[in-house]
Amino acid sequence: MSTSIKQPQVITCKAAVAWGAGQPLVVEEVEVNPPQPEEIRIKVVCTSLCRSDITAWETQAIFPRIFGHEASGIVESVGPGVTEFIEGDHVLTVFIGECKTCRQCKSDKSNTCEVLGLERRGVMHSDQQTRFSIKGKPVYHYCAVSSFSEYTVVHSGCAVKVSSIAPLEKICLLSCGLSAGLGAAWNVADISKGSTVVIFGLGTVGLSVAQGAKVRGASRIIGIDTNPEKCEKAKAFGITEFLNPNDNNEPVQQVIKRITDGGADYSFECIGDTGMITTALQSCCDGWGLAVTLGVPKLKPEVAAHYGLFLSGRTLKGSLFGGWKPKTDLPSLVNRYLKKEFMVDEFITHNLLFEDINQAFNLMKEGKCLRSVIHMPK
Repeated sequence: MSTSIKQPQVITCKAAVAWGAGQPLVVEEVEVNPPQPEEIRIKVVCTSLCRSDITAWETQAIFPRIFGHEASGIVESVGPGVTEFIEGDHVLTVFIGECKTCRQCKSDKSNTCEVLGLERRGVMHSDQQTRFSIKGKPVYHYCAVSSFSEYTVVHSGCAVKVSSIAPLEKICLLSCGLSAGLGAAWNVADISKGSTVVIFGLGTVGLSVAQGAKVRGASRIIGIDTNPEKCEKAKAFGITEFLNPNDNNEPVQQVIKRITDGGADYSFECIGDTGMITTALQSCCDGWGLAVTLGVPKLKPEVAAHYGLFLSGRTLKGSLFGGWKPKTDLPSLVNRYLKKEFMVDEFITHNLLFEDINQAFNLMKEGKCLRSVIHMPK
């Protein structure tokens, strides 16, 4: 007696589609193709808005497009050749994958996969096509994730299986911003006990750096932000001192050098401003000062710094996703959250319905939130 294996079919579902730069998203019916070889289709449970979504939405030219990359969900179907996942698995999506076979993946010095690196053209890694369409016309992806949709298709290397007891409405934050901050503190800078840390920008990423520094035993964690409302809130995440550059008559780097007896051991640029990268470098001490940049700039991608800053012993390092290898490292990071080794829930300032997704954009643009979690229809 022969048996037939049920093949995944095209799904019609709701997605928040961006039709142009800076234009409000429109909830539309889209068709989502079945997963192709080495791909999986995910029912998105929760997705949170990251600053890089807004930056791309405002400045890039690939439309129509479905944004979103910080998400959790459940595997709905798997494509040919996929052995790592089965239907019903709980997963996090990731904007950089891990093939585990390329030179970068095999090295313990890198997390930038050569095969599944940052996708910038709005298509799938495997065949340079889209899996979304409206009335037969393609709708483009974002970072090979596109989580502002009830269902999405990702390469199996861009999803991470996690514990089924972890709350999906919380751990979606670990698929990008929160992990990026913790990893910058722990993996990239490797903050030492008793050190002085300066953080430029106290959004989700900056405050994640702060709690990472606190866990490592930093003695002073100085937060820099132009929003005075962040002063008290930041203390809950480890900030010990707050500076508003607008409240000082001298450049902030000079203030930092004065109050730290020559500069910080570590500084972190979490804004996305290449001018602030220079400021962060100038805020470090001679000899061993380390500046780490995490932000994604909207404008002026080039960094300018006087060579003397480097001759004096300072170091500038970039950090992508906090140095974490997604598939290797994220499951254990989720387990550490379950053991309450660091905070996640406290970063969620708003919970929104999918139809209110534009409110999440407004809240972030107005500086009135850390993370808004968008709950997809059940």
